[in-house]
Order: sequence, then C-alpha cells, then structure tokens
Amino acid sequence: MGLEAEAAQLSGGARVETEHPGYTGSGYVGGFVDGNRGNATAAFTVSSGLAGSGTATLRYANGTGSPRTASLIVNGVTQQVTLPALANWDAWGTVDAGLSLTVGANAVAVKYGTADNGNFNLDNLTVTTPSAPSSGLELEDGFVAGATVATDVAGYTGNGFVTGLGAGARILRTVRKETAGTAATTLRFRNTSGSNRTLSVYANGLKQGQLSLPSGAGWQTTQRDLPLRAGVNIVGFQVDGGDSGGVQLDNLAVAGSTALAARGATLPYTTYEAEAGRTNGSVLAAGRIYTTEQAEASGRRAVRLTGAGQYVEVTLTRPANAITVRAGLPDNSSAPLAVHIGGTKVADLPLTSKYSWMYGPYPFDGAPGGERPHRYFDDVRTLLPQTYPAGTVLRLVKETTATAYVTVDLVDAEVAEAPQPAPAGYVSVTSYGAVANDAGDDTMAFRSAVSAARSNPARGLWIPAGRFVIGSLVDVAGIDVRGAGLWHTVLLGQNRRGGLYVTGGNTQLGDFTFDGDVTTRDPDCCPNSDAAIEGDFGAGSLIRNVATNHAKVGLWVKSAAGLYAVGLRIRNTMADGANINGNTSNVRVEQSTTRNTGDDGLAMWSWVNAGTVRDSVFAFNTLTLPLLANGAAIYGGAANRIEDNLITDIVFQGAGVTVSTWHDSVPFGGTTVVQRNTLTRAGSYSLDWGSAIGAVWLYAPANPIAAPVVLRDLEVVDSSYQGMLLSWQVPINGLTLERVAFRGAGTIGMEFNTPGSGTFGYVTVAGTGGPALANNSGFQITRGPGNSGW
Repeated sequence: MGLEAEAAQLSGGARVETEHPGYTGSGYVGGFVDGNRGNATAAFTVSSGLAGSGTATLRYANGTGSPRTASLIVNGVTQQVTLPALANWDAWGTVDAGLSLTVGANAVAVKYGTADNGNFNLDNLTVTTPSAPSSGLELEDGFVAGATVATDVAGYTGNGFVTGLGAGARILRTVRKETAGTAATTLRFRNTSGSNRTLSVYANGLKQGQLSLPSGAGWQTTQRDLPLRAGVNIVGFQVDGGDSGGVQLDNLAVAGSTALAARGATLPYTTYEAEAGRTNGSVLAAGRIYTTEQAEASGRRAVRLTGAGQYVEVTLTRPANAITVRAGLPDNSSAPLAVHIGGTKVADLPLTSKYSWMYGPYPFDGAPGGERPHRYFDDVRTLLPQTYPAGTVLRLVKETTATAYVTVDLVDAEVAEAPQPAPAGYVSVTSYGAVANDAGDDTMAFRSAVSAARSNPARGLWIPAGRFVIGSLVDVAGIDVRGAGLWHTVLLGQNRRGGLYVTGGNTQLGDFTFDGDVTTRDPDCCPNSDAAIEGDFGAGSLIRNVATNHAKVGLWVKSAAGLYAVGLRIRNTMADGANINGNTSNVRVEQSTTRNTGDDGLAMWSWVNAGTVRDSVFAFNTLTLPLLANGAAIYGGAANRIEDNLITDIVFQGAGVTVSTWHDSVPFGGTTVVQRNTLTRAGSYSLDWGSAIGAVWLYAPANPIAAPVVLRDLEVVDSSYQGMLLSWQVPINGLTLERVAFRGAGTIGMEFNTPGSGTFGYVTVAGTGGPALANNSGFQITRGPGNSGW
C-alpha cells in the first residue's frame, strides 16, 4: 500500500514542497525542522484485512551529513526510526520499520517528536499489511501423504502443486460451508500421461466415487457435487486400490464456501465472556496470580453469583440450540445452574466439583484445603429445546442455596447439527448388545462389533445417538468408527478407565464425544488412567470432529506415519491435550481447540526412549488456559512447525509457545519453525523455580539447541512477564526472528539467559514494564533491518 506524503493530513508545520527533484507523486513533505520539533506530523490511515505484523517503508531525504531520527506512531504506540545520511538533499533513500496492525483502519503517523533530532524530508510511506498464508483452497497447503509438493511446472496457483500421486497417496483439504447441502466442487489438475487417470474423492472421510481425469495439455478442471456439512469439512483425493493416480493437483474450488479463520480454529461456536454480559452478581477483578480463580478464567475475569436469584445474561449474536457453560463452585459440592431463555426457564445445568479442585505441587495430590489450590472450572453442556435466533437473551441463574457460590466464566453457544445417519453397510454396536443410556458397561459389545466390522466390506462401526459406557480400552484399528455427531453420540469412561486404542493404519474416528472419568493426575511413575484416544497410527489414519472431556489425555500418539486430526475439541484433561511422540512423521493437527488442559495444550515430544517426531505441524488451532505448561510445545525432533494458531491465557509454569530440549528429548534437526501465531496474555510464573517464564520460551536446560529455529510473523500481546525468554545457560544457536512484534510485557521485552547467536529483523518491542532488552549472557545478536524499540 503506497501512500504519498503530500496526501497525508499535515499538521504542526509539516508542509508540501517541490524544491528537490526525484520525489514521487506531486511533491514531498518538509517542515520537519527544529522550529517544529514535537509538532510536525504527517498522518495516514492504513486499512488492513488482518491483524498482525506488517512493514512500513519510509522514503526520505537526509542531506544533513549525519543520521536523523523520526517517530513512527501506529495506533498510539511510538517507535523511533533512524534515517541514515544520504549524499545530498536531492538523493532519496528508504528505511524499513516493523509495525503491528489491527483489522480495519489503523492510525499511522510520521512525526518530528520531542525525542528526535528531525531535519528530513518525507516522500512517501509504503505499508505491507499482514496476509493469509494462502489465497484460496490450495491443495499444497492441506494434508499431503504419499506425495510431494513441487513448483517445477508453470501455471500453478498458490505456492506450488501436489505431484507424485502413487498408490495410497492422499490429499485432504479443509473447507468451510455456512449451510449443509450438496456443493459443486472444481478440482484443478494436470495430466499429460496420454491416457485417462483416476482418483477417488471423499467428503468427511466417506468415499463419494471416482474421478476420471482426461489427458491433455496444461492445467484442466473437473467438477463433482459433494455432500458437505455446515462448518468445517474435509474434502479428500486418494489413490485407492482401483485408481491409477499419476496426476498433479493444484487447487480446489467449492461453490458457496467461505474463508477459514486466518489464525486459530474456525469455530462452530460463539464464545460469550460472562464479564462482558449483564449481571447482578460480582465481576471479579482481573488478575493472573496462580491459585486465584481469575488466573484460570478466560480473559482473566469471571462473574461470581452468591445469592439465590443472582444471574449473568448475554445476548446471542448468532442462532444457537446448544450451549456449553464453563463454571466453578466450591470443592466437594454440586448444584444446578438454571438456564432461562427469553424469560422462560428451559433447563438446569448439573454443576459438580468432581473434576475440579486440586492442591499442592506436581502431581497435585495434596489434601483438600491444603496449599496451592487450583483447577477451579469445569464444563457442562446441554441441548436447548429449539434453535433460538440472534438477539435472544440467555440468562444463567443461581436459584439454589445448595452451594455458596457459582463462578461463571463463559458460555459457548452454537447450532448443533441434526444427528447424522448411519453410512450404508456399517455395523451398529447395538446389534452386538450395546445399550444406550443405561449404566451397564458396553465394552464387550463394542469389541464384538469391532470384530464384525473388520470382516465387513464397508469396514465401518456405527455408534448411534445415545450414551454408552466403555470402562476399558477398545482396540479399533483398521476401521471407520463413526457416531451420530459429537452432540448426540457420547462414550463414557468409568473408574478412570476407557477410551479408543489404535494399532495400524486405515483407521478413522469421527462424530462423537468421549467423556472420561479421570479426577486426578497420574504421577509419571505410575499411570493408572486412560487417554481418550491413544495408539500407533499408520497410513490412512484420520480423526475428525471428536470432542474429549475428563480424560487423562485427549490424544496420545505413540507413533504415526501420516495422521491427520481435524476438529478436535479437547477439554479438561488431567495431562496434555494432545501429545505426539514416538517415531512419528507427517502428523497434522488442525482446526482444533484445547481448554483447561492439565499440561501442554499441544505437544510434540521426541523422547530419547521413544523416538523422533519429524515433519509434523500444529496449524490453525485455538489453545486456551493450560493449567500447567504451555499452549504449544516442541521438545526436540526434526523440521516440525507451529503455525497460524491463537494461544491465550497461560496459567502456571509455561509459555504460549515453547521450543526446548527438556524432558530428555532428542537433539533438534532440520529447521523448527514457529510462524504466524498470536499469543495473548501468555507466559507465567513458576513457584517451583521461583522465576518468570516468557510468552515465547526457548529453553535448553541440559542439551543445546544447535539446529535452526525460526520465529516469524508473531504477535505477542500483553505478556504476563517477558515477551520472550531464552534460558538456561546452555547455548542456543541459529535463532532467527523475522517480523515479530512484542506489544506489552509485564517485565522485559526480550531476556537472554543463555549464550548463543541469532539474527533479528523487523522485531519491535513496545510497552514493557521494564527494559526492552536484557542480555545477561552475551547472546550474540545480528541486527537486520526494521528493528525498533530495543
């Protein structure tokens, strides 16, 4: 975006001039002279479609013979820009500065500030605004297994195309539709083999037939109508047993689709913060001190209801027929929370403290009432009697005296789709003795149904609507396990046990909720509870549209070769949300959310005793409120990535993003990339170590980080302590920061407590509670262009 200075709003003595040649447009702006110090300003309005980091390029003249400085002010935040001397006043040069933009109009100004030495001319300002990583439904940006991405054939769109589609190859791409129904899709492909080639096409894991792709010159297109659901869908192209493959794929167009979120998951629900609603209760003051309710609340605030009749209410901005309420109440108690819609009571939510309240240091097994109380909130959900339109008032009322208080954090409201039908040929668990909505353990019935499904041509297991108890692990390898929808099919753990176990490939899991019964954290030595989903995942594995609650872990991957997990909704685990470990390659976790996890929200752990995780990625996820550890973490491994995520509200002993050799991890290899993430209110304080942890944390406690680590296009906002911390006394080399904005830090912008080296360009620091930079260890920084504030 090029902006001529003479078209800006000028004030304080800044004026349009034409004396010196070589300017662009109709003139340049002078008047940035000592007599106008503190006043001369050229103000611009910059529009951005995305929030994030951008670049401002100032074209200027400086014939004074010495460097001059100016103030670049973006949405009220000031940074000083140095303008090197040029040959004379007829010479024009450029200088770059990083800047942080919000969605919509941004106020950007160049000023001769009181801390500047001024005396320059300004010709124009060019602003590069944040951009999404892809301009459309590019297949190379999706999940690619058994194929490669290339750029050696002209005419492709995006960043490349997918080639080398041999037997078993598959390409999966997320697509968003506002309404369910049949959608026309167009695949752009290239086939120069001289004969027709074929691929199988899938929608949400179900095969929809075969595509015949004729041979021809250049890029072609073919169309197919596919059944898609409201929200995020998966469209896939695979080389199955009856397919020839051997084509190249470029992109996918879907009629009526809408853009996915630029960062974070594209959510099916709308979140309403209780403190933003109307209440006659008490709004808790914002706070981040561990062992307080506020520290564990979304946005660090919540509403406490104490007296009978106290309420909090919100107005729906989108239709909804289902709600999830995050709330807390005193230890060892239970109570109903009434739901009123438009003045009429429609439900009671059964709140319980069973899965809340822990005490003491790790593993949090202290006696009730002891030190360090924490884990205050839990979720409860219900389907509403009907779909209510936008504008409806939803009120939560404490009508009982059974508990002293109820603290309401938030409400997630959505339209739960109707129950899905059973696919043709799938084996139903009810045909083998499983009974919905009773207290009996259905584990043996599930195992019998799984055995039947493996020998059935459809190789599918159907779990109808209802609640089914599975008190032990069920091995579901090699089949498609499918429910009626995560609001309709619920698997219940029992006595800390129960879950689905996978061994091998070609396993799909989707459209159900697993609600476990794990109430305490297992110590590292002695596991005695189950993950919701665990196992060794081979080629062809897919997990989609699955919710987990009250499990030890939402997803524990012991090894994998090509696992795609989409639309996970992980809540209230005692340990990690998802942990990818073992000898694992090409795992992608996407469009998923974690909240109230008892350890890392998402982690890749290359443990020396298990193997190396490589070429895997956490992308487009929303990660909030890990009660211990980090939003997302990479512990060792090779060429892994964390990108396009939203990470907020870190509670204790963790960062927003961590790259570390901790936990006996293998050395790093390849290039580890953390890019296009936004971290808000991240970082925390460790009572165990007596030290603060930054929002971004590179931690080498024993072994160095020697392979390249790239931090790129990050927004780090309102950090609790440091914006970035490097620790602890072991070298970290090969670090690159590009276009990283630290906006607000409780203590230090960037703190270095380890030796090493790195290159920093377009790194900005503003609004710190202490120094912008604290280099306590001689870390060698090579300064590239565009840095400011430090």
